[in-house]
Amino acid sequence: MTETAEQHSFKAQPDAGGHFGPYGGSFVPEILSHPLHELEAAYTEAKQDPEFQAQLDGLLQEFVGRPTPLYFARRMTEALGGAKVYLKREDLCHTGAHKINNSLGQVLLARRMGKTRIIAETGAGQHGVATATVSAMFGLDCVVYMGEVDMERQALNVYRMRRLGAKVVGVTSGQRTLKDAISEAMRDWVSNIQDTHYIIGSALGAHPYPMMVRDFQSVIGREARWQILEREGRMPDHLVACVGGGSNAIGLFYPFLDDPEVKMTGVEAGGLGSGLGEHAARFNGGSLGILQGTKTYVLQDAEGQISLTHSVSAGLDYAAVGPEHAWLKDLGRVAYTQVGDQEAVDALGKLSKWEGILPALETAHGVAYAIRLAAEMDPDQLIIINCSGRGDKDVQELAAWEQRQQEAGGK
Repeated sequence: MTETAEQHSFKAQPDAGGHFGPYGGSFVPEILSHPLHELEAAYTEAKQDPEFQAQLDGLLQEFVGRPTPLYFARRMTEALGGAKVYLKREDLCHTGAHKINNSLGQVLLARRMGKTRIIAETGAGQHGVATATVSAMFGLDCVVYMGEVDMERQALNVYRMRRLGAKVVGVTSGQRTLKDAISEAMRDWVSNIQDTHYIIGSALGAHPYPMMVRDFQSVIGREARWQILEREGRMPDHLVACVGGGSNAIGLFYPFLDDPEVKMTGVEAGGLGSGLGEHAARFNGGSLGILQGTKTYVLQDAEGQISLTHSVSAGLDYAAVGPEHAWLKDLGRVAYTQVGDQEAVDALGKLSKWEGILPALETAHGVAYAIRLAAEMDPDQLIIINCSGRGDKDVQELAAWEQRQQEAGGK
């Protein structure tokens, strides 16, 4: 770790301008500057309001189903013959993933600000479902933007959103995935600022979104902290989570950042290979850039054009990473690695058979790395994997993957 890391709390960021070291900030059209300042002021006020916090905590318990269990994966632990493995069961949240923690917090904030219309973007569909769910609960209009490629591979979640009353708008521009959905949502927001709140689904975008999403998702790590102390009487040795934009990972990591004995690894999508366009591992081939409001690591070519990305998991298929993750990587507080498509699919199958838990393809990237890691650790050591979502949404994509593999094998 650097001298800076040793002298200061890792939880001290962002600064007043929304910067995590050199990353973050707010790079947006002038028309969005005022609503972002308005949002920051409203959030700062809400954080200090006991009634807001009590309402959020009550709904997290009664509607979302928190606290989620910290589950000892006994058969997985026995199979790997190394560290004890625990799963933080965010897949048991209402709607099937961690995304609702943030959507719920932001919809309460939107109502506090007098907004009557909600927009969102989604890749894997879980954020869209969560946002449609909380919008329905409060009777708010909801529009969700989703790339057409993602709509095809996440058809179940598209149906769920529509049944919940949301309008799902297919995006046909660019690569027709998450990046393009975010761009369309931002265009909508610019045109409808007066009555619309944009619920960003990950720790991305212009300030205050990375901070705000992190805070709403930190309930994951706060629970995991007291749960592991209750179960084992000590801190875990290692935390593992997949990283797309990075909300589930920062939600788990943040409450542990100032515990030096706890190691942390974020797992990106290694896709099909190391070339640009074959993966979505921003820390393996990415460079400093600005995308959709924030400065961070971005996959881009020599001319600064945003690269195509690929992952078997729609939720990790994005060209940028949250700015706080970029800062934590530079400081050496969190390590980042990658897992390819095939290893993730294999890990999904292993966890399903070991524990009767079908994880999301996104989550499976973290599981795959933890399988490597646990086998190299001692039996008295502890790993927590953030089981960020369940895999029901991915069965169609998994079937298509298996079909492609069979066809390739037959040639």
